[in-house]
Amino acid sequence: MRKFAAALLILSVLAMASAQVQIRWFVGLGAGTDEPTIAAQQAVVDEFNASQNDIRVVLEIVDNDQAYDVLATQIAAGNAPDLVGPMGIRGRSAFPGVWRDLSDLIDAADYDLSDFDPALVDFYITEGEGQLGIPFAVFPSYITYNVDLFEEAGLPVPPARYGEPYTTVDGETVPWDIDALRDLAMLQTVDANGNDATMDGFDPTQIVQWGFGAIWTDIRGRLTMFGPGNFVDEDGNAVIPEAWAYGAQWLHDGMWVDHFHPNGPYGNSALLSAGNWFESGNLAIAHTHLWYQACCMFALEDEWALAAMPAGLDGTPVAKLHGDTFAITEASRNPEAAFEVLTHLLSPEISGDLAAIYGGMPARLSLQGDYLAGFGANAFPDRDIDWTIVSDSLGYPDSPNHEEGMPAFREAEALYNAFMQRLENEPEFDVAAELDGLRAELQLLFDSAR
Repeated sequence: MRKFAAALLILSVLAMASAQVQIRWFVGLGAGTDEPTIAAQQAVVDEFNASQNDIRVVLEIVDNDQAYDVLATQIAAGNAPDLVGPMGIRGRSAFPGVWRDLSDLIDAADYDLSDFDPALVDFYITEGEGQLGIPFAVFPSYITYNVDLFEEAGLPVPPARYGEPYTTVDGETVPWDIDALRDLAMLQTVDANGNDATMDGFDPTQIVQWGFGAIWTDIRGRLTMFGPGNFVDEDGNAVIPEAWAYGAQWLHDGMWVDHFHPNGPYGNSALLSAGNWFESGNLAIAHTHLWYQACCMFALEDEWALAAMPAGLDGTPVAKLHGDTFAITEASRNPEAAFEVLTHLLSPEISGDLAAIYGGMPARLSLQGDYLAGFGANAFPDRDIDWTIVSDSLGYPDSPNHEEGMPAFREAEALYNAFMQRLENEPEFDVAAELDGLRAELQLLFDSAR
């Protein structure tokens, strides 16, 4: 009798298992592959699997260095996972046409989007493809400045709120825009003799402090401050946005003429911590994202504070945005079940803790206040930081995003990275002519990818 009961139990378990829908969750295109996050993600999976009997989530974590190739191989072999994330715009853009439009799933589930900024929901709409994600974790960008360097120079600090003007050292009130940033950055660029970059005796071969730097980003990220754009238009043709042409010249002049922005040789030097410029203590103003505070600010002993992005060419500030989400693959055989898992990860009970595990701010408006208070208290307990600008910057995202896709994405990336490499390292670089050359090379590449 016992054997018969045991057999029935085994058959019951097997029947239950066979009835379950398996959802594969692929992690690797963004955060989530480092050791401290793995156990936490598995705990979320285990909790979900134990909470019901209809769906079984299987977690697949692939190291970021191999994740793109592994996912591409899976897709080509007809073995795509159901759910992928967290991933940013760049990760998603590397696989055009792979992701499912969530609009019908959102409508069918009557999913409540009211806890998200509508502009942020629209941020995940891709023309021709639909709603490819729902906001999960966001990494706004803004100005971070070294308070000690400003006090030492006796200069007024950048405005702490959008819409506020800048008051110069002479007491003049001017718009906080890229021109005001340039002027301020030159005053904060100092050589070994104590001369700033506005003085006749300034020696650009002996710089010991720089005024401004756009850090840990590529050329598209640097140029977005002047206006949002992309190197491809809606018809698939290569373009150089007017604001980006202006910005590229502004950056080159900042490196080689006005000297307020680190160039290639200086940027990789020990004086600027071999690339981690702001943490070196020798950069007065930086354009940073929230993730930079979380990863790279702990060695800086100087006081620092946050400020608004300056207005771009059209008079509007642009605070480029990094945002992570989860996407369902078009090849998923069980999109409804995958959507149930996705919305579980985005739930108020789960998303706040999960976003913190990945180092991001929850996209849910109801969770952001507690997150920022806890982030400041835990990460920087000895500093009194006003985090208001972090949330405020979400109102000025770049659209199109600076990490949006383009034809032959990796090859195009190699072309514009080579352009940036030369801009940083060649004093006589002809920006306008080289931009024309870049556009022509990109056009050939885009044509070959049609």
